[in-house]
Amino acid sequence: MKIAYIIFEGITWLDLIGVYDPVARLKSLNYLPNLTWDLCAFTPSVSDDFGLEVKPHKLKPSLEHYDAVIVPGGSGTRTLQNHKGFLDWIRTAKNAEYKISICTGSLILGAAGFLRDKKATTNYREYEALRPYCKEVLTDRVVDDHNTITAGAVSASIDLGLYLCEKWAGKEARTIIRERIDYHGGSK
Repeated sequence: MKIAYIIFEGITWLDLIGVYDPVARLKSLNYLPNLTWDLCAFTPSVSDDFGLEVKPHKLKPSLEHYDAVIVPGGSGTRTLQNHKGFLDWIRTAKNAEYKISICTGSLILGAAGFLRDKKATTNYREYEALRPYCKEVLTDRVVDDHNTITAGAVSASIDLGLYLCEKWAGKEARTIIRERIDYHGGSK
């Protein structure tokens, strides 16, 4: 399995790290030994609202060869949901088996057309902003509608990571990884 983590200016890093850490353990604990991932961006470097800067592994790669595309949230999603070039790039993920978002990353998936006729969630403060993009907005922490998977506000990113661990490697993987990160919150 090959994952593209989408990073962008104005990202919330915990949205990314909360899902990244449990999923990366699928590789390190040998549940998915062939798991690979790239940090992909539309710009040569990205920063959050506080100035923490990260350089991507890949700059504007076609997303067509990834099995999963994961879009975190952050203040930058408000602008990027109307950025034609960025959305055209995200649309290259149309054949990815899994389209996944955390928090307001769902606004990007929605603006790219991936939430049409789907149930989805986002940050609780952005339910109204998500409505035009999807069939139904749910308040669940993680919503899976035929492999289009969205998660709520920032702390739901860990729930999402554990959900993906179970979906991709089974309940035992989820349980072991949840214990390793000593996580007691969220669902299940």
